[in-house]
Amino acid sequence: MEQVAPYFTFAEVVRTGSFTVAARSLGLSKATVSKQVMALEEALGVRLLQRTTRKLSPTAEGRALAARCQRMTQELEAAKAEVLLLRRKPRGPLRVSIPMSFGLMRVLPAMPEFLERYPEIELDIQLDDRVVDLVEQGFDACIRIAQLPDSSLLARKLASSRRVICATPAYLHRHGTPHRPEDLRQHRCLQYTYLASGTAWRLRGPGDVESLVETTGTLKANSSLALKTAVLGHAGIAQFPLFAVWEELRDGQLVEVLDDHTLPDLSIWAVHAQGRTVTPKVGAWMDFLARRFADEPGWNLGAQAKRGG
Repeated sequence: MEQVAPYFTFAEVVRTGSFTVAARSLGLSKATVSKQVMALEEALGVRLLQRTTRKLSPTAEGRALAARCQRMTQELEAAKAEVLLLRRKPRGPLRVSIPMSFGLMRVLPAMPEFLERYPEIELDIQLDDRVVDLVEQGFDACIRIAQLPDSSLLARKLASSRRVICATPAYLHRHGTPHRPEDLRQHRCLQYTYLASGTAWRLRGPGDVESLVETTGTLKANSSLALKTAVLGHAGIAQFPLFAVWEELRDGQLVEVLDDHTLPDLSIWAVHAQGRTVTPKVGAWMDFLARRFADEPGWNLGAQAKRGG
């Protein structure tokens, strides 16, 4: 394998603009630095530096090579920093934002185990269904149940969840059961505030036929947990991520309607702001959640069990 040291030496010469300063920075003699650069020019068959008694400047080829060498240096420094971080114990304040219902129903019950495993982490959980700005609002990480258009974020997929349309048996007995998407127009359809499509519900049915139904209702809430409370009180029909209602479906408190149709699945992501490294505390939190949700009984299995599995 070709020696890479001369490339890094050359990059340092270009960065400092001096053989002498580069030699001091690298802990080498000036003669060694000069020899390595000359050997590199000979190996590549091009002149990399224009040398005069007063000035040292890279040629066009030298500038191109130096730019790549500097990126290599930065990547090696980042790799070194990452290895050093992995050796450190997760500790310190960890501020995270989690959607309210998912946090209350699925994340918070697991946090005693997380804190037992990482006693030096000081966890600050903010429950909010709104999309937060991690950097502006001072969060280390968050959970998002949505598409991720922001390329400045790094994400790890934790799980997927079906969405289902549900009501209580008592509501359906009183108001009838919808059998076609357009039947939803005759029902009280309770709305989730942050649903991307608003009051329009998009369903895909047999034969891959898609329907977009404009629904109406007299209740809107910014929490799936609040909607579930209303639906369990026979207030109407609502759509939910399956993680929010699969126990109620399994136990017969809720019934899935239009179960021959599907709604777009939801992806659940653990997200942190883009950077070269993941701190130990953020890495520990994301790894813990990934393991936790890999062991879930299955939010899709919940629906199958409800249908008589």
